[in-house]
Amino acid sequence: MTALLIVHVFVCVFLVCVILLQSGKADFGIGFGSSSQSIFGSKGAGNFLTKTTSVCAIVFLVTSFILTRARMMEYKQSVIKDEPVKEAPKQPTAPLTPVPDKQAPVNAVPPAPKK
Repeated sequence: MTALLIVHVFVCVFLVCVILLQSGKADFGIGFGSSSQSIFGSKGAGNFLTKTTSVCAIVFLVTSFILTRARMMEYKQSVIKDEPVKEAPKQPTAPLTPVPDKQAPVNAVPPAPKK
């Protein structure tokens, strides 16, 4: 599994480099420009970099899938234990008292305590 993880990281870094080497739609390359003095010529790198990107992307997806499946198989158990749920003890409820028909007004002042 460690070897596959190393291959995965290597492919990730290589894929980023290959993508950055490609020229954009405006025909400006990140690293080397797009003049006829570039490393692969004016259009010679197009097919090579495109195919390299495709192969790296496929290898990246396959290694990602394999690493994910391996991790899922390694940790099959749930994070939630199969312990019985402890219920809170039931407390007796107070009987409901009837509400009087006439309630005190909201802004009423309570009477002063007698001395």
